[in-house]
Amino acid sequence: MRNVFFFCLSILLLAGCSGKSKQTDSASDAKTYSFRNPLPVKFGDPFILKASDGKFYMYGTSEPNGFRAYSSDNLKDWNDEGLVYTGATADSWTVDCFWAPEVYERNGKYYIWYSANWKNNPTNELEMFRIGVAVADQPTGPFREMNGGPLFDPGYPIIDANLYFDDENGKVYLYYSRCCYKHPVESEVADWAKAKGWFDEIEESWIYGVELKPDFSGVIGEPVLLLRPPVRMDDQQAEWESRSVTSQEVNRRWTEGSFLIKEGDTYYMLYSANFFGGANYAVGYATSQNPLGPFRKADNNPVLEKNVEKGGDVTGTGHGMVLYLEDGQKLHVYHARTTQTGEDRVVFIDPMEITSEGKLIIHGPNTQPQTIP
Repeated sequence: MRNVFFFCLSILLLAGCSGKSKQTDSASDAKTYSFRNPLPVKFGDPFILKASDGKFYMYGTSEPNGFRAYSSDNLKDWNDEGLVYTGATADSWTVDCFWAPEVYERNGKYYIWYSANWKNNPTNELEMFRIGVAVADQPTGPFREMNGGPLFDPGYPIIDANLYFDDENGKVYLYYSRCCYKHPVESEVADWAKAKGWFDEIEESWIYGVELKPDFSGVIGEPVLLLRPPVRMDDQQAEWESRSVTSQEVNRRWTEGSFLIKEGDTYYMLYSANFFGGANYAVGYATSQNPLGPFRKADNNPVLEKNVEKGGDVTGTGHGMVLYLEDGQKLHVYHARTTQTGEDRVVFIDPMEITSEGKLIIHGPNTQPQTIP
């Protein structure tokens, strides 16, 4: 990933710190896609939109003051479309650290949702992340900010916007992650790490959901807590979700990068845990019968993680999304690292399925040539 991302990250740590819209066509229009991971794009938090013009557009975290896009007809060859959104301008509410864009096509317009630091920072907080939205007439922009500021202010820093358009009730939901910053949480893992003399406290990020106003001008009601790291060490999820702490990497446990889909009557929420700049970043999922929960974490978590212990070369797998192809085939798009790519985060695509028993499976990380379907 770009140096600016790690510059922002280093400052924070040293100081203590696609929805239901599948964009599918008929099965008769199904194509064959051949590619090999990693793709030739240095993005963190990748998001791919299948637009109405038939092309794929990829967005991600990479730029100091905005977002870049790439386009492709085949998922293998990607063309740089340049900057599509520019922030940190005199009339913008944003200042720096532009992360995790997602783009949705609605009623002939394109909307980019993203996280950035807010200029309104009277107490000089190290993290003032809020979520914003900008609109354009084309997937390549230019995107123009809406609302004159962030979508809403929950009173704490938030990142990783994800939208779900619910065909059942016509509502739109926003999912986001509360940052770890100034969010110490009591848990058995925190007590254990303190007893060992590793960390005085453990900060956590939690995933919330809230209904959006139809015109994207704000939220309706209060956000609902949906997912958080385990409180007890005998929790089935505690081992893999606590590796950043148990490896003494950092005094934080993340639950972030959510992405919601629906299969049958069940809502599936993908999420990422552990330090996003480290090797232990991994993906799990939880299920619910309602878009605002309650969600139950899956017994087969994590469903995507590093493969170096199995002879592979991939680490830091996480912050993914689900791309639907013409025949309904599901692909999981995410970022990771390899020995060759070093600290740069690069894009991976692997097949994903939900079995007849309702189990979500990601067939990755895979660095061999792939042909889909």
